[in-house]
Amino acid sequence: MRAGRLFLIPTPLGGDQDPLRVLPASTLEVVSTLTRFVAENARTARAVLKRVPLAAPLQQLHIAELSEHTDPVELPRLLAPVLAGADVGLLSEAGCPAVADPGAALVALAHAHGVQVVPLVGPSALLLALMASGMNGQCFCFAGYLPVDRQARADRLRALEQRSAAGDETVLVIETPYRTQQLFDAMTTALRPDTRVGIGQQLSLPDERVLTRSVADWRRAPPTLPAVPTVFSLHAAPLARGAGRAPGGRTASSGARSGSGSGSGLGSAGRRGAPGAQPNARARGPSSTTKPGGRKRDA
Repeated sequence: MRAGRLFLIPTPLGGDQDPLRVLPASTLEVVSTLTRFVAENARTARAVLKRVPLAAPLQQLHIAELSEHTDPVELPRLLAPVLAGADVGLLSEAGCPAVADPGAALVALAHAHGVQVVPLVGPSALLLALMASGMNGQCFCFAGYLPVDRQARADRLRALEQRSAAGDETVLVIETPYRTQQLFDAMTTALRPDTRVGIGQQLSLPDERVLTRSVADWRRAPPTLPAVPTVFSLHAAPLARGAGRAPGGRTASSGARSGSGSGSGLGSAGRRGAPGAQPNARARGPSSTTKPGGRKRDA
C-alpha cells in the first residue's frame, strides 16, 4: 500500500488571529482536504480548524496529540495512519510546525519510513524577526532556548556573541514569555556595548513591536517588556584578528573560549523536553527556515 503524505501546516502567531488572513490560498486548499491531524493540543487545533474550510464537519476530524510530554514510543502510532495511506496534517500551537516544536520528532520518523513530507507556506516568527532586525540575513543561526541558570545563560550569551563576531552571523534565540524580561536583561548585561540586540514581539499581530538597538543604547533607556512571545536577535561587531572574548567581557588572546565549532553547543532548536528533539538548527543563506515564543508559541 502506498503511504500518505505528512503536511506541515503553519498556524497564526496569535490565538485570536484569523487563519484566513495569514495563510495563503494554497495552504488553505490542502487543509480543506484533510480529516486527520496531529497537534500539540487538540482543543486549540480545533479552534483554528473551525475557521477554515474543511472536508468534513469539525466533530468528525481525527486529531491526535503530540506534545513535549509525549513518550517517544507513541510516535509510531501517530505515524501509522500515514503509513496506511492517509494524508495527515501536522499543526503547531503557533507558527511553523517542527521548528522549536515537538513535531520535529514525527517529521524525522516520517523521513525514516520514506514518507513524503510537505511543508506548507505560513507565518514564521523567526524569519519575520530576522527580516525586520536589520541584521545579517545571509548568515544566521537559531540557538533555541538558553539555559535558565543565570551564570550558564551569561556564558552561553558570550559564546554566541563570539560566534557572531567570528562569522558575521546573526543569532536568534527565544524564551518562554514569562522569562522575556530576564533574558533581555541578561543580554544587555553580558554582551559588549557595541553588540546589537533586537526584539520582535507579537509579530504579525496588531500590537507588534520590533526594535533593534546597540547594547549601549538599551542600557541608557532600558525598556520593560511585556510577557509575550518574543524573538531576540543579536549581531556582534567583528573582533580584531586573533582576539577572543574572555569570561566577564575582557578581550583576550585566541586561546580564550570560543562559541564556534562543534563544541560550542548551541542547544536544541526544539523545545526543551521535546520527544526525539533534533540537534541545533543552523541556517545559512536566504533559503533557510526557522519558529518561538513560550515553548514554541510563535515560531
